[in-house]
Amino acid sequence: MEDVPPDLAGHPDRLRWNAKYGDAPALSPVHPLAERALALDLPDGGVLDLASGPSGGALLAAGTGRSVTAVDISDLALGRLAAEAGRRGLGSLITLVQADLGLWRPDPPGYALVLCTGFWDRAVFERAARAVLDGGALAWEAFSEDARRDRPGLPAEWCLRAGEPASLLPRGFTVLQQADVPATGKRRLLTRHAT
Repeated sequence: MEDVPPDLAGHPDRLRWNAKYGDAPALSPVHPLAERALALDLPDGGVLDLASGPSGGALLAAGTGRSVTAVDISDLALGRLAAEAGRRGLGSLITLVQADLGLWRPDPPGYALVLCTGFWDRAVFERAARAVLDGGALAWEAFSEDARRDRPGLPAEWCLRAGEPASLLPRGFTVLQQADVPATGKRRLLTRHAT
């Protein structure tokens, strides 16, 4: 991405994630949760990939013909995603949004799938759940409180509490899976919004 919004230029999260992605492979592999969610019978509509990074999941969704909105604070990650989408001829299907997720709001009417694999904020989760279309899915993975045993510096507010995120879902959702992922300190949720 070429133009960094002025309010994000010195944002500590942008700087931290750009540094992390500077040493990482150019593209993230497709997350198993993204694969499982995209294999569901989803309604017509786009995919929202929150904290997307250089997402293999966004590319997988676009490869099925779905429009994708990829939101991340890292311009480096979004730039890598754009470059790979262009190489695959998928650039017209992926909209890149550089934003602080704490401030960003999804556009109505909503998405067939909202995906997030590596970020946790209760308010963002609640907004994401409201953005799921009838018949659509919400797929989320984040660190649980158990991760703090091995990573004591991990802030508690970045971690799921017992029963979360399923316990935070609004009415109308059916949980397809919520389980801890062995040896990762993460919890995975796949849920569907009733039609």
